[in-house]
Amino acid sequence: MNEAAETPVIPATILFVDDEANILSSLKRLFRPFGYRIFTAEGGAQGLEILAQESIDLVVSDMRMPEMNGAQFLEKVRERWPQTVRILLTGYAEIGATIDAINKGQIYRYVSKPWEDNDIALTVKQALQQKMLEREKQRLEALTQRQNEELKDLNAHLEEKVLARTNALNETMQSLDAAHEKLKKSFITSVRVFSNLIEMRNPSKAGHSRRVAELARTLAQNMGMSAAEVQDTFIAGLLLDVGKIGLPDHLLDKPFSSLTFDERAEVVKYPVKGEMALMALEQLQGAARLIRSHRERFDGTGYPEHLPGLSIPLGARILAVAEDYDTALMGSSYAKPMKLAQAQLLIQDGRAKRYDPAVLDAFLDEVSKAGTAVENNTELVLRSTQTKPGMMLARDLMTHTGEMLLAKGHVLDEKIIEQIRGFERMDGHPLTLYIHAG
Repeated sequence: MNEAAETPVIPATILFVDDEANILSSLKRLFRPFGYRIFTAEGGAQGLEILAQESIDLVVSDMRMPEMNGAQFLEKVRERWPQTVRILLTGYAEIGATIDAINKGQIYRYVSKPWEDNDIALTVKQALQQKMLEREKQRLEALTQRQNEELKDLNAHLEEKVLARTNALNETMQSLDAAHEKLKKSFITSVRVFSNLIEMRNPSKAGHSRRVAELARTLAQNMGMSAAEVQDTFIAGLLLDVGKIGLPDHLLDKPFSSLTFDERAEVVKYPVKGEMALMALEQLQGAARLIRSHRERFDGTGYPEHLPGLSIPLGARILAVAEDYDTALMGSSYAKPMKLAQAQLLIQDGRAKRYDPAVLDAFLDEVSKAGTAVENNTELVLRSTQTKPGMMLARDLMTHTGEMLLAKGHVLDEKIIEQIRGFERMDGHPLTLYIHAG
């Protein structure tokens, strides 16, 4: 419901002032049917008393009255109650006094005596309508002024409120970003732990998947892959050998060229098995597809699908280079570890056959930069007794058997340092920590 519908209609209040009782009676009889509240006074003094006690909308006063005439009375009404409408009853012979009432009392209209009932009734009705319009105008002006003040106050504080809400939103976003980053780190740490568990099946390859993943991630970044693609490549490097879990022990380190037909048929299934093992996890599906294709060859003679050239996913082409390079450096049961230069020459020999030339160029550029970084001594090699809170690991912290304890980038604190020293006392072997020198 609106305000007008809820506000009860209050009848107008009229005061008739005349020293003749019969005129007052006539006026009361005439106006009573209209539903007005009616007061009467037999003189100006009595009329002023009524005005002081009641809220009067309109006054009709006779001109000729003893002690205080109509002009004088209406002048006092104008001074004390200017909102009250004023009408004068006057005779034809009183034109001078009427003009005086108009000037001093500022009357709405004068009515000549004797009056016509319809004329005076219409005059009163029109006067009250005008008063109601003026009252409504004042109400709307007051409402407009109040709303303008509220709007002014709102505008004055709007910038402050927007800034406060913006700051609150930024704090929320920062909290969400921090939570997301923490969740992301926890996810990667879980994948690293799983990778270590896989390598426990073949201790001779301890640290292999970690090194492959790190090199593959660097090459992916250098080749302009998106952040999501870089992460998929990194995770795939950590989990490359997940499909080998079901292979017999004697096949784990046996060179592919020395495998029998049946053994090859078994081994070539491991990339597909690796993909199948991870596809159920949505966050690992991208990495799973790279694991499936990392044994393909650029010339199309690889497995499991004999994909040629650029039809092999870029992440898989990168992993092929990174895995073979680390395998050459660490050696296997059938081959001795190579030196850096020998391993790099071996990889270069596979250009356009085993490896994508573009990936090979990125690899050679990276190993060249890595050699420069070692020469510039950007890492500190420390024992746990030399570490201090606030230092950051430049490499994964590994046990002497190749198991990862802490991931690269972890910032040491007093509690972690004490745990490392406790592990050394229990294991009986000192740990080597690689710390960022900057």
